[in-house]
Amino acid sequence: MLNNLKPENILFIDIETVPQHANYSDVPETFQKLWDKKAEFFLKEEQTPADIYQRAGIYAEFGKIVCISAGIIHWVKGEMHFKVKSFASHDEKQLLIEFSNMLEGFMQKNFDNNLCGHNAKEFDFPFIARRMLINGLKLPQCLDIAGKKPWEVKFIDTLDLWKFGDYKHYTSLSLLTAIFNIPTPKDDIDGSQVASVYYNDNDLDRIAIYCEKDVLATAQLLLRLMGNPLIEDDYVQRSI
Repeated sequence: MLNNLKPENILFIDIETVPQHANYSDVPETFQKLWDKKAEFFLKEEQTPADIYQRAGIYAEFGKIVCISAGIIHWVKGEMHFKVKSFASHDEKQLLIEFSNMLEGFMQKNFDNNLCGHNAKEFDFPFIARRMLINGLKLPQCLDIAGKKPWEVKFIDTLDLWKFGDYKHYTSLSLLTAIFNIPTPKDDIDGSQVASVYYNDNDLDRIAIYCEKDVLATAQLLLRLMGNPLIEDDYVQRSI
């Protein structure tokens, strides 16, 4: 599979999600009860559903997307360059509309174009699709995979590639970048802090920059798995 891939035919993505409300006390009563039921599966002793409400951000039914970053590889005078753009907003529906328009345009350019993320088949891709439906939006064709044959699904997952069929195995993106000696800038925040930065600091740009780092790291990891050289730091461009 990797031998047939062209780096320029891949859209690399990553998303950042938060709970739909800043605090458990802000959640409507109906959804509080539903969250209480959901939380039963992972409550530890002496914890309450309110104590672990920050985990709601990883479930599309209780969370929302605040940022989607997308990057592409392109060639300039024989050198690989990387351009990354973020769709970040407090208005999730508008964010998803803008991302969907970009995604449809990219996928229509070439039949061989694919989406790529790390653990994206389990998280990013289905989360985006679910939130689009919840917001009353039509799914882009590439995310509407019901009934499609496996070879018709345009998803690449660097975690899947690393598993080599070992479906119980999980390896984080940060561990893989360390293993493959992929340079990464020191993170300003980590995933567990995104909700706090969003609700307490109201700093979407900080979240977008963090998200873009993961997009670039995913692209670099795929290049390593393909046996290709990495993209030089000077050839990375952020599109505002």
